[in-house]
Amino acid sequence: MLFTSRTAAPAKTVRASLFALAGLVLSGCVSDPDPTPPLYRDLGRQGVEVNAAAAAGMISQYRMNKGLGPVTVDPSLNAIAERQADAMAKAGTVKASLARDQQLDARLAAIGEPSTQAVENVSAGYRTLAKAFSGWRDSPKHNAVMLDRSATRLGIATAYSPNAKHKVFWSLVMAGPENDGKGAK
Repeated sequence: MLFTSRTAAPAKTVRASLFALAGLVLSGCVSDPDPTPPLYRDLGRQGVEVNAAAAAGMISQYRMNKGLGPVTVDPSLNAIAERQADAMAKAGTVKASLARDQQLDARLAAIGEPSTQAVENVSAGYRTLAKAFSGWRDSPKHNAVMLDRSATRLGIATAYSPNAKHKVFWSLVMAGPENDGKGAK
């Protein structure tokens, strides 16, 4: 017999070691060092952003389960959601969303959509997308925003404030097709 159990074990060990080494080398090629799924990623620290595509996927699935159409991520809506989340984090309170320049209609006008049908959730304290979604789903007013019948697009953002009581501030903007006041574009 050419191979004995003594020689087979070291060959298996070498092979396993090579696979492990290849895995380590390939893992260095991945751009995101955090293996946590986007729904459960802790957003309670500086420089971590909510994954808008994951949010759109989760909210779309929820909407489809309720007989509504899916939503897609819109960069302009993301920008105004970010503006809202940043303002609340800077002030350390969701009450900052009540400022005249932070009203949804003012932010929509700033991106050239003054007549677009849109609704918004603002909140604070949720550290993961999964918890924010669950909290919104369990709140009748927030749930109504996610299930807005006219919504086809969304923008979502978080902002972190280390000195604020609730730390993580959220804005979710749900909007229908772009409308410039003269009809849909």
